[in-house]
Amino acid sequence: MKQISTRLLTVLGLCMFLFSACNNSSDFTVKGVVAGADGQLMYLENVGISNVVTLDSIKLAPGGKFKFTEKRPEYPDFYRLRLNNQLINFAVDSTETISFVADAGTFATSYSVEGSENSKAIKAITLAQLDANQAISRLRKEYEDKMISDTTYRTKVLAAADAYKEVARKYIYSAPMSTAAYFALFQQIDGLLFFDLYDRKDVKAYGAVATSYDHAYPESPRSKHLYNLTLQSMKVLRAQRPVDYSNVETKEISFLDIELPDVRGEVVKLSTVAPGKVVLINFTAYQTEWSPALNMALGELYTKYHDQGLEIYQVSLDSDFHFWRNGASNLPWVTVRDPQSVYSQVAGLYNVKQLPALFILDRKGNLVKRVEDVKKLETDVKAVL
Repeated sequence: MKQISTRLLTVLGLCMFLFSACNNSSDFTVKGVVAGADGQLMYLENVGISNVVTLDSIKLAPGGKFKFTEKRPEYPDFYRLRLNNQLINFAVDSTETISFVADAGTFATSYSVEGSENSKAIKAITLAQLDANQAISRLRKEYEDKMISDTTYRTKVLAAADAYKEVARKYIYSAPMSTAAYFALFQQIDGLLFFDLYDRKDVKAYGAVATSYDHAYPESPRSKHLYNLTLQSMKVLRAQRPVDYSNVETKEISFLDIELPDVRGEVVKLSTVAPGKVVLINFTAYQTEWSPALNMALGELYTKYHDQGLEIYQVSLDSDFHFWRNGASNLPWVTVRDPQSVYSQVAGLYNVKQLPALFILDRKGNLVKRVEDVKKLETDVKAVL
């Protein structure tokens, strides 16, 4: 009888364990240790397609241990740990347990991760992106200090971006269905993607990941979003192919028109601003560190030359609508925003490769100048006026 009772208890215990395991099978766990962060708040955030949501937070104890448990996403998704302004990005695609070991001082760069091969790959991609960002920032400083020429600056910036893409392509083409591949596609510099949606070489990377995601996760919002972006890109590229226009009646135009909403939501066309004016077209992003200084320079130009016929048509590629509207609401010139942000077809048609980008239309509506040096902007504007 005693033997039967013992067996019964063992079976019941096993059942309770299995029930508990099944009950928690829809969760994933993020845990680890952060040294040197006693008393600091660390946050767990979900990184969506267009927003970031805080899921939980923890005040780190002297030992630095932490643990978060959240419901597993329906489809593979992206998350990050945030300590002050430092971020660790990672991905979740199952009911896994991911472990991190980090130091508060080098939280975003020198951490180790276990339990997720995709998250290890994301670390390598992030470090490559940071290297490119630092290289480009250094080149920009040298260029602003007139230590390097325009040609050298452009060549080295493209080389830094290509160095990132070389790393990213290894993950994209080796496992295009992975979260690491998706993550690699959407890394940015100054608000613009490293992989250009309207570049014939880069769009192959988008196509590889879009096809794999559509096959593996056809109902995922990320799959649909990426697939639509890729189709849109291919449509634009196909439209740029040589066409025989010999039998088509043509009408010459001097610039590509832009038609976008302003801060009040009213659509403002460039063609309605341009007649009889010298128009400075500016593609920008308010969320960049250089934007305040640029807007101050534009403000000085506008004040000085507006009465002589200067207008400014400023196109924002900011992803954050409210941030842009708050910054643009008090500016005296025309400010519009492209909701496609870094996927802007307008920016693509103007061949905008980096921000800020500036173009000048003369009083007849002819696109006469692409400004290469912001420091010579006033000279360029005066020449057209």
